[in-house]
Amino acid sequence: MTTKENAPAHLIDMDGVLMRGTVPIEKSADYIRLLTDQGIPFVVFSNNSRFTPEVMALRLQDVGFSVEADDIYTSALTTAHFVALQKPDASCFVIGEDGLERALEREGIAFNDKDPDYVIVGESVNYSFSEMAKGAQLISSGAKFIGTNPDNTIPVEFGLYPACGAACALIETATGAKPYFLGKPNPFMMRAALDRLGVRAADAIMVGDRLDTDIIAGMELGLRTGLVLTGASKMEDLKKYPYGPDIIVDCLYDLGKKLGID
Repeated sequence: MTTKENAPAHLIDMDGVLMRGTVPIEKSADYIRLLTDQGIPFVVFSNNSRFTPEVMALRLQDVGFSVEADDIYTSALTTAHFVALQKPDASCFVIGEDGLERALEREGIAFNDKDPDYVIVGESVNYSFSEMAKGAQLISSGAKFIGTNPDNTIPVEFGLYPACGAACALIETATGAKPYFLGKPNPFMMRAALDRLGVRAADAIMVGDRLDTDIIAGMELGLRTGLVLTGASKMEDLKKYPYGPDIIVDCLYDLGKKLGID
């Protein structure tokens, strides 16, 4: 049996692995409790930039997950960290929600709707066309274009919802400018999460529901990869890609048996 000393640290995607919208996926909270009980390091690793880690932790706790804010790392956090490293005195125009705005504030990034250094697009369930038009105008005037993540959709209770990648595509079509995405599969976000856990890529596993972000990100950075079939990618999608996951499971809880930590 795998012990906590040699079990891989877990980078676990949230949407489609732990949750589907506001509904927990069956037994996913039990798996997080298993990791906690065995002292196996993990981070809930989400491309969703809508919520702060504090809000996400509370939402997860309310439906049975034993997580804290420090256990959560989002594309909003890595986007803000990236901008602060690139240009500490930067200003930005934000199209997104509270999680992205608070992350930028914590890094000392100013908001500017006149002549910002960056236009940053994150997740939203209420995108404003006027804000996207404003963002397009600012990009055309010289602002750099960043997206928190490239996901075109996110899984919700009733199916799929347009996500950051889809919103960025509208602005890209209008301006001809391509966004730089900071979320998965960008290795910048992966390395930052590994640094938080204090582990090497070879000692970790990326667990997600998307072949085009989670699995490719883990594979390219040298992590083991686990595909969970409760979200975006299905078995039939495997034939579309020249790579595949190391492990495939029907749900997160089944991963314990594969890793010998059940």
